[in-house]
Amino acid sequence: MTLSESAGKPSPNELLKQGDPTLGGTIAQTLANPQIDRFTDDDNQFLKFHGIYQEDDRDLRKTGKKYILMVRLRLPGGAVTPSQYLVCDDLATRHANNTLRVTSRQSLQFHGVVKSALGPLVKRINEALLSTLAACGDVNRNVMAPATPAITTLGEELRDYSRQLATALSPQTKSYHSIWVDGVELNLEDPENKNFTDPLYGKTYLPRKFKIGFAVPPLNDVDIFTQCCGFIAIADQKGKLAGFNLTVGGGMGRSHNNDATFPRVADLIGFLRPEKVVDVAKTVLTIHRDFGDRTNRKHARLKYVIEDRGTQWFRQELESRLGFVLEEARPFQFTTQGDPFGWHKQSDGKWFLGLFVEGGRIKDTDQWRMKTALREVVAKFQPEVRFTPGNNVILANIAADKRDEITQALAKFGVWVEKQGSIIRRASMACVSLPTCGLALAEAERYLPALMTDIENLLSEQGLADQEITIRMTGCPNGCARPYMAEIGFVGKAPGRYQVWLGGNEPGTRLNRLWKDNIKDSEIIGELRPLLGRYAGERLAGERFGDWVARTIWTAA
Repeated sequence: MTLSESAGKPSPNELLKQGDPTLGGTIAQTLANPQIDRFTDDDNQFLKFHGIYQEDDRDLRKTGKKYILMVRLRLPGGAVTPSQYLVCDDLATRHANNTLRVTSRQSLQFHGVVKSALGPLVKRINEALLSTLAACGDVNRNVMAPATPAITTLGEELRDYSRQLATALSPQTKSYHSIWVDGVELNLEDPENKNFTDPLYGKTYLPRKFKIGFAVPPLNDVDIFTQCCGFIAIADQKGKLAGFNLTVGGGMGRSHNNDATFPRVADLIGFLRPEKVVDVAKTVLTIHRDFGDRTNRKHARLKYVIEDRGTQWFRQELESRLGFVLEEARPFQFTTQGDPFGWHKQSDGKWFLGLFVEGGRIKDTDQWRMKTALREVVAKFQPEVRFTPGNNVILANIAADKRDEITQALAKFGVWVEKQGSIIRRASMACVSLPTCGLALAEAERYLPALMTDIENLLSEQGLADQEITIRMTGCPNGCARPYMAEIGFVGKAPGRYQVWLGGNEPGTRLNRLWKDNIKDSEIIGELRPLLGRYAGERLAGERFGDWVARTIWTAA
């Protein structure tokens, strides 16, 4: 379906992309003009394709807007080399707010970047053989894969596949290299640029963002059922990769007071051989491109195409385009979701270290100097650095005889290997939210740590101190921290007010449900106390909180 064939009036974003398919806009002109402190609204949309969001510090709005930028890396599989990590650390100090933010899609974000620093920052990122292209925008986003060094070799194979897909699905516009590497404006009057059509995405790219992930059962660390397109690794009897089960149509985003928008878990479609991964991913993407809603961006994700047309229609359309029939999905089981912490042995005999990063914010405080600690350890011991879907950090490929030395080096900066927070705190996640996200309705990253302390005290009061419960908080309903899969999800409704969602499960295969629509932050513990008290008294042996909710609260509803 072409833009002109779409029913209804195309959204403003569609007209914008159609008018400048190079995605360059006047970004280069604004960068070159020191008298301008912000990009135009149109360029702000183009910037997203370049991995950049224009924001403002909302804490300062009473005295006037202070425009800043967030820059996001595209890191397939969430891994960087030691030298690349050190570049990122240095750039955060020189050109951002001296923090690095681990994202829920295994990437890194720089916050607080002023316009004059944007060009040098992105140029240096590319010089380090990294990129921000397609980290945002109406294209395929960062491809996720297991970050944990595998007990088998399957996880490492999937990281290779994530890189293949990231390359195969990257937009081909020349504007990114022209602006950020060469530092010149692309000539939009050149017929080659004026009439540019991306060979995969077409002239107007996708209706909305597109997300891909890989997972190896029994660990669902990437929340595979939240992805637009998911590949679940299936091993043969010898433990080798036989192929993948394909899932499609997952997504978290919704809008308050709009029942036509909703979170959705992906559907299982069929099985494919490993050599077909790129073809299948491209074809799933083109179905989204051709059938996604280009008139209403709230209805433009692939999940709505699947919901409206059905999985049978999708499979037929997919197989017709592929020219072959998928096999039936093969048996698999997810049993858990989350990140490992502390020291663990890899399949190759080396070791990796999982580090909890509260709120995903790598920073220095008086008691906890995580940014300095990581810089010192990475510079001296040269581990590979991996970022997890749970906002945490893994240091990989470490020789056994270096473990004690690394443990001691981290401890000097208040970063402890053995005592990394309570079991429930380590299972928590929050989106960035205030003060930088323009969509935020309530606090998340800045508030959740204090709330977790109150919840820890409540659990101790109920005799549940050692009980893991996945808790996730977002400042708005878009769901960047995947709150709708949590056992307890908090979703910002207004300043100091939240929805409470209950009933997700440990393996990440079930959506939760809305329990309370609008409660004050000061009321949260009071609302949870009787609920957790019931759980303590009624739970079955080994029954998790989310499963108890599904069995007692939602079954009775």
